[in-house]
Formats: sequence, structure tokens, C-alpha cells
Amino acid sequence: MGRPECQVLQDSAGLWLEALHGQTVAIVGFGNQGRAHALNLRDSGIRVVVGGRSGSTARAAARSERFEEFDTAEAASLAALVALCVPDHVAGDVWATVEPAMRADAVAGFVCGAPLRYGLVAAAPARGIVMVAPKGPGSTLRKRFTMGQGIPALMAVHAAGADPKRTRALALAWAAGIGCGRSGVIESTSAVEAETDLFGEQAVLCGGMVHLMQAAYDALVAAGYPPEIAYIECIHELKQVADLVYEHGIAGMRERVSPTAAFGIDEAGPVVVDDRTREAMKDLLERVRDGRFFAALMADQLNGGRRLREGQTQAAAMTLEQAGRTVRAMMPWLAQESRP
Repeated sequence: MGRPECQVLQDSAGLWLEALHGQTVAIVGFGNQGRAHALNLRDSGIRVVVGGRSGSTARAAARSERFEEFDTAEAASLAALVALCVPDHVAGDVWATVEPAMRADAVAGFVCGAPLRYGLVAAAPARGIVMVAPKGPGSTLRKRFTMGQGIPALMAVHAAGADPKRTRALALAWAAGIGCGRSGVIESTSAVEAETDLFGEQAVLCGGMVHLMQAAYDALVAAGYPPEIAYIECIHELKQVADLVYEHGIAGMRERVSPTAAFGIDEAGPVVVDDRTREAMKDLLERVRDGRFFAALMADQLNGGRRLREGQTQAAAMTLEQAGRTVRAMMPWLAQESRP
């Protein structure tokens, strides 16, 4: 694969939002992303309605935030832009309810590329379909918005529809309304977003990080060190280093840690991430690109999410969780900071 162009768009003057003025956006799903999108768009002056199953906790949560809330199909019928903010594995089923109810000129939106990349969504050529995928959790999207800031997002026009200019304008307006235009919007494709997102979560952000922390903690405890100290050194302090990378990049982080810590990057890093690790990462990426990872995810969901539940149960039972609770109890303000 050749190196693709990467165009970063910004809307510091707030001009993109014009395409949604006087329009309604339907947010289908009111979880981590849906809530943030709904609140940010409303605060940007856009009418927002929320769709979900009757009697669902999502509907109740939306009601508590003073949103107009409707059954999924009814909410979809009211909007110029219908944003599906639901987990990947249910996107196809939700789409089957949403699409027939949408107005002929309405544009469908997705907050990630996986349902589009792996064929869970299909529509007539006249239907515009876009993706706006903030590169961070909904809680961060909301927090930065309230601070007058934003986080980057990937945007794609998956299907231009009958009016390509309007379809793209609605996507940009959506990105502006949630605050991403303040930082930058990278125009890309749903396939690129899906493949890089799924790979990054597995290799580093969730899969790699969690198992690296667990293995390091286990090594210290097995050698006789106190669990709480092992937790602080191998897990709790990770955020402080990650924040330095987030704010200054890897080179900037190296300049801001101790010489001992910086020396360890070059001394131990290649031992932990060796040729076998690099080959494993290539295999992970190939599983994402050829669809095997997403197929495994869907199969687990058809089995009631058994593997996900077992993983959560095992994580909760790990001895390091008690050490973590002890460490966090030393800093009660963390509970306050984690509230939405």
C-alpha cells in the first residue's frame, strides 16, 4: 500500500455549522459517544432528538438530559442527519430499522468505519452516508468541547448520495458541531478508519497495554515486591508518561523524563518489542484487513458476548485490582475527576 495523502481541515471560524442551521439531527444511541455528540450539537445551537428502544436506559438517560426522545424509527424520520452512535456489532440491526424510516434527502452518519468497512450497511445509491469518527472517547470529546477546545476526527463521505455537495457539507457541519473542527478533521475513508482503529486498539491502546501492564506487575509481585508498589510503578504511573506523549510527542516525552527513564527506552524497549512482537503485529493487522477479527467479534456477539463477559470477569478477579483500589483510595479526588 502506497502512502496515502492526509488532508487536515480546520474550521476555526465556525463556518461549517451553517449546513445544519435550522435542521434536526437524530442521535441513535445514547452511550459514551451518543451522549457527547448530542450535548455538543445542542450546545452548538442544533436541534437534537434522540432515538432508542422504548423503555431503554438510553432513552431514560436522554430524557434526564432534557432531550426529546423517540422510538428509533420515529427519531430517524425527523432528521436531516441521522447519526448512529451504537456498538459495531448491533449497527446492522439498527440500520435495518433506521434506513427505511429516513427522509429521502436525509444523510446517514456513523461514528466509526467498521459497520461500513465490513458490510453491515447497505443503501440505495441516492442515500448519502458519512462517517465522523472522533479520535477519543465520548467523555474526552465532551470535556474538550466544554473547555472551548476539540479533539481530532476522521471524516469520510462513504456514499455521496443524490446531492454530493450537501452530503459532504452535513458531514463537516456535524464535525464542527461536536467541536472537532476546532482542532482538525482528517478527510479519509471508512476503511482506513476501521482498519487503523481496530489495529491500534488491539496492538497498543487496549490489548497491548493491558497485557504489558499485567505481565510487568506479575513479574514484580512474583519477585517479592509489595503489590501496591508494583501497581504504582507498572500501571498507575502510565498515565503520567502517556500524558507527556499526548502533549509533546515521544521525543518531547524523552526530554521530560529522567535520564534513567530515557536510557531504559533504548536499553529495554527492543527486548520487550522484538522481532517476534513485530511479526505478531503484522499478523494482527492482517486479521483486521481480511475481516477475521471482525468476524470473530460478530460470532462472539451471536453467542451472547460470552468471550467478552468471561474476559471482564477474569479481569475483575485479578489480584492487581485490589492493589489498584488501595492506590486509588490514596487519591479520592480521582473519583470526582472521572465523573462525566
